[in-house]
Amino acid sequence: MSAVPMILLLSGSLRAGSTNEAVLRTAQVVAPSVKVCAEMYDGLAVLPHFNPDDDTDPLPAPVVALRAAIDRVAGILICAPEYAGTLPGSFKNLLDWTVGGTEICDKPVAWVNAAAPGRGQGAEVTLRAVLEYTGADIVEAACVKLPVDRGMMGDGGLIDDVELRRQLGQVLDLLVTSGGRACASDPV
Repeated sequence: MSAVPMILLLSGSLRAGSTNEAVLRTAQVVAPSVKVCAEMYDGLAVLPHFNPDDDTDPLPAPVVALRAAIDRVAGILICAPEYAGTLPGSFKNLLDWTVGGTEICDKPVAWVNAAAPGRGQGAEVTLRAVLEYTGADIVEAACVKLPVDRGMMGDGGLIDDVELRRQLGQVLDLLVTSGGRACASDPV
């Protein structure tokens, strides 16, 4: 029996009741239907402010935990809001901590833009720029816009919409079946 691929779910929001987190928690519920396990990362609030001087051994414990979480999964799914035309500072901080490590290099990554139509492009542009810099393997087909409003959230903070759940399953499937690519810094 082969192992079930694990996807790390990264929410870019610290807000209680966030629609971004609701999207990812819903993806976590949908994951078994596409033969994937999905794990929420919950350390965003405890990551220290990025400082290149601190990006050396021994690393701060929350950074070790973040990099270990990224290292052990087959792929990463992100859902982050847009604040002031870009990613929230706390989530950009998380991404900054991935630059000094190699765990994200070659890792299939995708995102769901859950913003209202016409919004969220600034966050996507920033996310793409940082992920390309880290050498992450952006799975274009799995990067989608699935607008979510609070009215779509039901009991337990999950999305009730059947079509959105189907699309999240498709995103997870694309993410794990995409395969990786060699990182530019790897020997050929």
